[in-house]
Amino acid sequence: MEFKEVVGRRRSIRYFQSWRRVEREKIQTMLEAARLASCAVNATFLKAIVVERSQLDRQTLDALKTPVSALNIELAPVHIYTYIDTQAFVGAQGRLRTLVDVGALNATHGWSHKFVDEFVWPNILKPLADNATQAQTVAAAASDAGNAICQAMLAGVDEGLGVCLSAFVPDPIKKVVNPPDHWLPLWVLLVGYPAESWEGGGQRPRPPLDEQFFEGKYGNGFKADPAVTERLKAAKMIQAPAPLPWRKQEIQALARMFGLPE
Repeated sequence: MEFKEVVGRRRSIRYFQSWRRVEREKIQTMLEAARLASCAVNATFLKAIVVERSQLDRQTLDALKTPVSALNIELAPVHIYTYIDTQAFVGAQGRLRTLVDVGALNATHGWSHKFVDEFVWPNILKPLADNATQAQTVAAAASDAGNAICQAMLAGVDEGLGVCLSAFVPDPIKKVVNPPDHWLPLWVLLVGYPAESWEGGGQRPRPPLDEQFFEGKYGNGFKADPAVTERLKAAKMIQAPAPLPWRKQEIQALARMFGLPE
């Protein structure tokens, strides 16, 4: 698919073909997309552990569920548990020097080994590394981790998979996958082939562009150009909004298939 269509097709899929195995190469593709995401000071804040749902015993699986994610977690064949590595700033000095060496950070913008060693590290990075759990540092790391997760999700959609970010209870899975204590749990990225249509009933409701984004200053909404909107519709980035006319019938059929309340 073209990129704009991938963005437009992404839905939070909540009905998965629980019986269908996801090919390992497709999971690798998602992880590679996350690995290549932009990250501050070349620090890999996102860490993830891939688990096949079938590897989890019933007690653990039930303990992972929350009131809003129980069925999602039950149906998804693959769980990718994501975390923030609060120690990712450690070693950033050397990684920045490497970026200077490969021409990513250049003298035209003031970069050099000396600048890294004598200014960036002592004044910016070392204080962050020494206070890794402070809210400001965690927020910056979460932004980078979210960026990487987003790329993984879009790669999954491009591979024909369904994806959904869900909350989970961290302690039960920690006993199984044993992440380091300095990893902070984020979300579980649920992956599988959709049992519902990929449209998921239509593109989700969102506020108009000029209510969410502004130009020049707050209150001056960024106005959409109708010609651009039509071009994005043609590229399948903007798609038919929910609810599609047959969505209720689809949900009823899914409920009967999985033995769920209608």
